[in-house]
Amino acid sequence: MFPKGASLRRLYSTFARGWPGLGLLLMRSVVGVALLVRPGAALLNDPPVGTAALFWVSVVCGILTLSGLWMPVVGTLVALMEIRQILMPTGDPWVSLLLGSMGAALAMLGPGFWSVDARLFGWKRIDSPLGKTISKSR
Repeated sequence: MFPKGASLRRLYSTFARGWPGLGLLLMRSVVGVALLVRPGAALLNDPPVGTAALFWVSVVCGILTLSGLWMPVVGTLVALMEIRQILMPTGDPWVSLLLGSMGAALAMLGPGFWSVDARLFGWKRIDSPLGKTISKSR
């Protein structure tokens, strides 16, 4: 019914370039590194199985956020994980609030031009031998 990748392309009309794209790359970098670093020390202390599973989900989300892959799903998952952290009084709620809101923003805005999602689902420009430019989606 729909071409491959059409569903993600419909979520984002464009993958932002220029300064907005760099801003999204900066946001993804900050969130991704924080999601990788925060659970790192806790995993060394042999946490309970349930806590360790959430930490590993956080690490996977950090890797996917850094690469910009599956951002609607990953951003929503990050927001939900951070809401859980806010409701469980185990640490600083302000860091969780910041990461959760940035995860939700990335889920809504998209990953930007410099991402795997843009390469897989973005618009492509094809120059034909006849000199006409053809735009198509992948």
